[in-house]
Amino acid sequence: MNLLFLTFVFPLIGFLLLSFSRGRFSENLSALIGVGSVGLSAATAAYVIWQFNVAPPEGGAYSQLLWQWMSVDGFAPNFTLYLDGLSVTMLGVVTGVGFLIHLFASWYMRGEAGYSRFFSYTNLFIASMLFLILGDNLLFIYFGWEGVGLCSYLLIGFYYSNRNNGNAALKAFIVTRIGDVFMAIGLFILFAQLGTLNVQELLVLAPQKFQAGDTWMVLATLMLLGGAVGKSAQLPLQTWLADAMAGPTPVSALIHAATMVTAGVYLIARTNGLFLLAPDILHLVGVVGGLTLVLAGFAALVQTDIKRILAYSTMSQIGYMFLALGVGAWDAAIFHLMTHAFFKALLFLASGAVIVACHHEQNIFKMGGLWKKLPLAYASFVVGGAALAALPIVTVGFYSKDEILWEAFASGNTGLLYAGLVGAFMTSLYTFRLIFIAFHGEAKTEAHAGHGISHWLPLGVLIVLSTFVGAWITPPLAGVLPESAGHAGGEAKHALEITSGAIAIAGILLAALLFLGKRRFVSAVANSGIGRVLSAWWFAAWGFDWIYDKLFVKPYLLISHILRKDPVDRTIGLIPRMARGGHVAMSKTETGQLRWYTASIAVGAVLVLGAVVVAAV
Repeated sequence: MNLLFLTFVFPLIGFLLLSFSRGRFSENLSALIGVGSVGLSAATAAYVIWQFNVAPPEGGAYSQLLWQWMSVDGFAPNFTLYLDGLSVTMLGVVTGVGFLIHLFASWYMRGEAGYSRFFSYTNLFIASMLFLILGDNLLFIYFGWEGVGLCSYLLIGFYYSNRNNGNAALKAFIVTRIGDVFMAIGLFILFAQLGTLNVQELLVLAPQKFQAGDTWMVLATLMLLGGAVGKSAQLPLQTWLADAMAGPTPVSALIHAATMVTAGVYLIARTNGLFLLAPDILHLVGVVGGLTLVLAGFAALVQTDIKRILAYSTMSQIGYMFLALGVGAWDAAIFHLMTHAFFKALLFLASGAVIVACHHEQNIFKMGGLWKKLPLAYASFVVGGAALAALPIVTVGFYSKDEILWEAFASGNTGLLYAGLVGAFMTSLYTFRLIFIAFHGEAKTEAHAGHGISHWLPLGVLIVLSTFVGAWITPPLAGVLPESAGHAGGEAKHALEITSGAIAIAGILLAALLFLGKRRFVSAVANSGIGRVLSAWWFAAWGFDWIYDKLFVKPYLLISHILRKDPVDRTIGLIPRMARGGHVAMSKTETGQLRWYTASIAVGAVLVLGAVVVAAV
């Protein structure tokens, strides 16, 4: 396990080599460095994980001190890597799925300008995410947290010549920075109250100093939640995620499956002991997740862009993870994080194959009939879509999502349970709406299937992992996260599994009924008065962008307009202007005429005498 540091060193070396090449490397050499560095990281991670399972470290955790970061008045955080069951799970997801995405990207990005620049950004992205998940203290985690934020900005705006892409990157950067500020405030509170930012020390000291519901713990966890909802695109900071589709499709897979959006889930799970001391905030985590997964489901139902549909599905699935955290189902949340990485990476990469095959067309209503022309992409969407919809028994999504629903039921929170069931139905409906419209019906465009090992191998591996085979991978979380109350099963659990399975199948059948064939009923509903209103409302993701534009953007622009001439600066500028004016006025008195000087002395004497007289009176 002493090779743990190499997991991020390899991607960093790749980033440096590609960055300083200034685009002079060939595409083959750039792909070799970009993909190879992440491949070496994944191989090292596999070896470390094998060692961790074969010979578990004493106490169930391993720490590797790299060097001391700083030492300021008793504050001495280190660059220390911390490996336990939670970080082992995340390490496998980030490096494993990240490698498959990089391999696919080497095919997808062929012929694009900035080929080496793309891999330099993605290598830095992987390294930053590894900092985030392996850091043993919150400052180190925050360092990686900001790193993935920077890389998301660079990758979303990769096609920077298009102004809309730049705006999408800027939007993601600003919205997630809002969450980052909240998180930083949370770190300030924790350090001020407990004198450390080491995660394990915090989890020991916090229960000793604070009772459940203490104000400082409530404030600190609320600020951490603010950071989590920003990175994981949950209400109310979810608006950036759909626009992030402006980046290349492998970037969407990287952000949505292996790295950035899972950071908020990881943060809350890692600091679970703090949230247990703030039960109201923990419940708020679940409420945020429940609301987000339902609202995102309706938004996905009316989208026409293949990638935006998947983006809203990500928002919804992260909502399930937040819901699980909120009801104390820590293991279920991380298990779903892992399974979601499998099938969401599969769906995004398959959507990339479809987009390339259809000459970069992304509107599903301009596709159709693709199942014969793109059999691998079709199989990927069927398997990945079934896993996303949690089709019973055969898909990996069924095992993780049903665990979340059971934990919500066992916790007695029926509101969150119903939200999860509604979300399950909506997921099946919008997922198979996409599949039926894009792959069935009349063909509307020419399509050419992709070729090459870097195209089919990542899709093939992810297809296997998205079936029940992926559920055989059990995250080693025993003793790392608190146990939930819902582990005991029985007839109630089986009944809930049957119910949720039936709901998923019902959603698929309804999608087939509505979106296979001529779609007359759907068209009639969509063209009705209420249909047009709801479609526009959901298409705009419930109007959050409009609300934020009115509440924040327009007032900011108004203030900027008022301050365009900088009145504060102009007011301060009065001082030098008055001095300069006084100098000019006094200079004019220097005439060189004796009579003028004599008169000035006389007038001055009179004024002085007058002032003395007045003062004496």
